[in-house]
Amino acid sequence: MSDSHAYAETLAHAERVCADRGERLTPLRRHVLELVARSDGPVKAYDLLDQMKTGPGAAKPPTVYRALDFLMRLGLIHRVEALKSFIACAHDHGHEESAELYICESCGRVDEQDHPDADPSPPSGFAVSRSVIEHYGQCGDCVNDR
Repeated sequence: MSDSHAYAETLAHAERVCADRGERLTPLRRHVLELVARSDGPVKAYDLLDQMKTGPGAAKPPTVYRALDFLMRLGLIHRVEALKSFIACAHDHGHEESAELYICESCGRVDEQDHPDADPSPPSGFAVSRSVIEHYGQCGDCVNDR
């Protein structure tokens, strides 16, 4: 699948998710998703802000963070906790399901794998809002380059 095709599918999927849940993919939220989806790897919030400084859609940090929170809540992006950055979700799963992230310590590549059977078995009365499972090592390309 070409990058432009995958990008178009990401945006179409976001529109469907928002419509199904009665949410609005506002121009700002869409723009933030576009920037994350077009990024070559994980992108930090302040890098997004730098990209949004020009033009009529210039945004302030709280606005971008609200858009990122919205996109995470709908399962359209993931936060890479250790890198304090964001990636577009590569799979069709909701925020209630876990995803595993594989982070290459050599090149910075982040791959995602669904993990729908993850059951954190929380203590009684604890409501899990999201789970983050991150694995660190080397991607196949970096292992083969040794």
